[in-house]
Amino acid sequence: MVSAKTNLELQKLLGAFSVDQGAYTFNKIDQGFINDTYLVLKNGQPYYILQRINSEVFTDVPGVMGNITKALSYLTDTDYSLVALVPTITGQSYCKFNSSGYWRLMEYIPNSLAYDSAKKTEIAFGAGKILGKFHFLLQNASSAQFVDTIPHFHDLHLRKEQFQKALNKSSQERRDKANLAIPFVLETLPLLLDLSSSTLPVRICHNDTKLNNILFSRKTNQALCFIDLDTIMKGYFYYDFGDLVRTVANTAKEDEKDHHKINFDRPLFESFLDGLATSSAFLTAEELKSLPLGIVFMPFIHGLRALTDYLNNDQYYKVSYADQNLDRSLSLFDFSKKALSEVSYIQEMVAKKLIQ
Repeated sequence: MVSAKTNLELQKLLGAFSVDQGAYTFNKIDQGFINDTYLVLKNGQPYYILQRINSEVFTDVPGVMGNITKALSYLTDTDYSLVALVPTITGQSYCKFNSSGYWRLMEYIPNSLAYDSAKKTEIAFGAGKILGKFHFLLQNASSAQFVDTIPHFHDLHLRKEQFQKALNKSSQERRDKANLAIPFVLETLPLLLDLSSSTLPVRICHNDTKLNNILFSRKTNQALCFIDLDTIMKGYFYYDFGDLVRTVANTAKEDEKDHHKINFDRPLFESFLDGLATSSAFLTAEELKSLPLGIVFMPFIHGLRALTDYLNNDQYYKVSYADQNLDRSLSLFDFSKKALSEVSYIQEMVAKKLIQ
């Protein structure tokens, strides 16, 4: 629960949206590193998700909400649940409320939940299936309609430059603590830089497809839809593929300190591919070829961003303890190493399950 003062403030804010009158209560949701999110309840039952958009990270809020609105017009089908935005009383998709920033309201999808790790093959299968469905539904969306709300978001050349600047400005103490991560970055960058500049088809991507950004049915464990759509914009399919595999095939938490717990689970990965195969016919031969290194690329670039933020004294990601960004980077890099050792196997499985 939130404090009485915060509850009253959120109640007032809710009045800016087209909702039924009544006494609502609010539970803070702590999943996610960027936005502030609240579950809105009435008589103890969840009705809405209220979210403050972090405008320091997402500086183009109109662009973000425009991209989401356009994408949602495509993301509707019998086996893809609609993430419905609740309009403001003036008919907008979001509002600016006094000094507290930009807010949006979404309908709660009943009997749904999110998982931080797969652990069961049926969850891995569902994740692959909903990823394929998401891209299948968006394949005809014109990229010209979408703005780059975070330009060069997964551009490894840019992230390399940012890392080098942070490294040059960082304290000796932080560089010393990162003495295992920094050499791995310098060693691995040359392997992946060409992948990020390839001539793959440009698609409308989610761009943040970690497993807990998928809602599943509590009753059937079927994957329902993607949530946290702020990063919907142009990209390459391997972005979404690699990002999801890193949280499906690895059952350890993102900042796991015991790297023996970090694994590349082959049965979970194969189930994921089986799910993706139900809606993968749209993928080109070039895209399929990019997938094995895409699994290495995405945890690596996330790890690089976390390490850069650590060297910059934790300006971007929320941290709950001093070295959490360093722990995130080391954990992500360890999965990149393990995925790199599995590239031949991944190529074999992609050919077997996805190439018709």
